[in-house]
Amino acid sequence: MIFPQHWFGPRKEIYILETLNMEDPVSDRPKRVDGLNINEVADGYVIHDQKDDRVQYLNHTATLVLEYCNGEMTASKIAELLQLAYELSEPPIEEVTDCLTKLRSEGLIT
Repeated sequence: MIFPQHWFGPRKEIYILETLNMEDPVSDRPKRVDGLNINEVADGYVIHDQKDDRVQYLNHTATLVLEYCNGEMTASKIAELLQLAYELSEPPIEEVTDCLTKLRSEGLIT
């Protein structure tokens, strides 16, 4: 997955509280699928899907998106968290939606 180069600058760690403000009307709350063998590497994740015997590479930004796919957060909330993490002027809604579409098509989220 390709994201703008400025997304790879200094990043603040975001800690997610168990109690989230879920005012977002979007009902899609993506969730990472079970059975993935996830290995952290210097510049993201390498994921082996044992079911399909496929290997996927995710860059830092896609890794964060995947981590936020916990079945509780919407695409809008994920975009807000990325905005904070990368100190963006506005939430990257379109990019997050594209990333979620790709993750879903690769069978990494439901």
